[in-house]
Amino acid sequence: MNNVHASLDRRTTWLAFLLPLALLSIRLGGAPLFDVDEGAFSEATREMFERHDFLSTYLNGAHRFDKPILIYWLQAVSMMVFGVNEFAFRFPSVVAAAVWCQAVAVFAAPRIGMRNALFACGIAATSLGVFVIGRAATADSLLNALIALALFEAWRVIELRSKEGLLGASMSKPALYRAYLWIALGVLTKGPVAVLIPVAAVFLYALTGKFVMHRFALREAVRMFFDPVGWAILIVVAAPWYIAALVIHGRDFIDGFLLRHNVERFTGTLQNHSGSAFYYVLMVPLLLWPWLAWLIAAIGTLVRDLRSRSLDPLKTFLWIWCVFVIVFFSLSGTKLPHYALYGCTPLFVLCAMERKRVRTLWLAAIPVVMLIAFVVAMPDLLVHAANVGWIRDAFYRAMAARADVAMPAFYRPVAWTGAGLALAALAWPRRRRRARIEDADDRRARRVATRVLEAAVVATLLLCVIGAPMLGEVLEGPVKRAALLAKTMPEPAVTWNFHMPSFAVYRERVTPIGTPKAGELGLTRIDRLPADVAVDRLFEEGGVVLVRRRGD
Repeated sequence: MNNVHASLDRRTTWLAFLLPLALLSIRLGGAPLFDVDEGAFSEATREMFERHDFLSTYLNGAHRFDKPILIYWLQAVSMMVFGVNEFAFRFPSVVAAAVWCQAVAVFAAPRIGMRNALFACGIAATSLGVFVIGRAATADSLLNALIALALFEAWRVIELRSKEGLLGASMSKPALYRAYLWIALGVLTKGPVAVLIPVAAVFLYALTGKFVMHRFALREAVRMFFDPVGWAILIVVAAPWYIAALVIHGRDFIDGFLLRHNVERFTGTLQNHSGSAFYYVLMVPLLLWPWLAWLIAAIGTLVRDLRSRSLDPLKTFLWIWCVFVIVFFSLSGTKLPHYALYGCTPLFVLCAMERKRVRTLWLAAIPVVMLIAFVVAMPDLLVHAANVGWIRDAFYRAMAARADVAMPAFYRPVAWTGAGLALAALAWPRRRRRARIEDADDRRARRVATRVLEAAVVATLLLCVIGAPMLGEVLEGPVKRAALLAKTMPEPAVTWNFHMPSFAVYRERVTPIGTPKAGELGLTRIDRLPADVAVDRLFEEGGVVLVRRRGD
């Protein structure tokens, strides 16, 4: 698959960025911030302005060493432009997701053809994982974009050095230096993982030479890893902030960031985020939803290639990238769904390579129909789950039970209209154009891919317009309203047996975790409000209650 077909022209390259940007930006501020992660990142950014400190991050007055600084700087710029609101905190992630999708298309075009490259971009832009993380006010969309850019550049280096010898090594320098730059920015975004994944993928690919019959030897990988100019770029870009953080915080930074949020995440389970060894094997199809038919086809092709020992170098590199991420994070003690996304970027390309192999529309369309049906039925499903006891946690059961009340009047009309448009895209007869491709199977496969992509765009629009805002209102709406009420009151406030950082964002004041003193406000869960403490209830909705503690 290394033969060059066609590159994207400038206009198409821009469209590969602008269309995902526009799609993912729709109603970006329609849902309240989701706790804990979105609330924590947003409040840490807000406190930068409150403290006039843009080198260190704090959450409700306490040091926050979870992530490096880059995403906070980007959120701070967005906040200066758009103000203190959900759109501002999430917009950097949307831009990163659009760059991510564009990078997929630009990389794929000269290697698998322009049509397949645009299909890969469409898969990325409409997959469930990219939708969720690309609209979240966290660091992960940015990190995924940077890892993708770094490994795409690494493959360009591998191509040149495999084909051209010493001349190729010289020609590959710009791509290599760009890879170092993306890695350096990734280190500023989330830390060592931005180095680990690209290095591991390139190293493991170099070891497959005698099996895949490529010319990229291990010594070439070592030269890539120890390029002096590349290391200079990495140090100049990433080191200054780390040095500043170490000088400012000393041992606390080492213990909090390097040891707790990197080493301990792998060796132990943080914040009860555990899972079985097969957690990510099950998670990847969900993140790639609704493109399961093409994922199955890609896996089938891999199995056949392994049996016949006819492995393609590009596919080998992409599968190594994907499998390494799944295996590595499966060994980790802390498991979160979005970790698997670091290995989904190669799957976007691998699925697009199988575009001609999926020819049965009704089978390919089942996942997207299921997704749309879920959005249509979501309010009723939430209420039913609360009423029959499927949700065991009392707080979330109380929140889900109000889904029918929280549902806006336009929800069902929009949901059913979207469902109708998706079904029309899948089933409506089209005028057949005179095809340049005479093969009937190719025409059928192209038609299946186009129709499912159209339906997937409709499904993503539904998630943007009503799905995410509805879920946000159910889970976080009462917290936001309680915070806006507390914002009008002069008393100090705490979150009481309840970690909801978004409360501080909407209140626009530091709100630590603790027990309220006499006269202070406390936000808590209705099931965690102590019966022996005298309080005045100022606000109560769902499972959320805002109280003022009475004097003893």
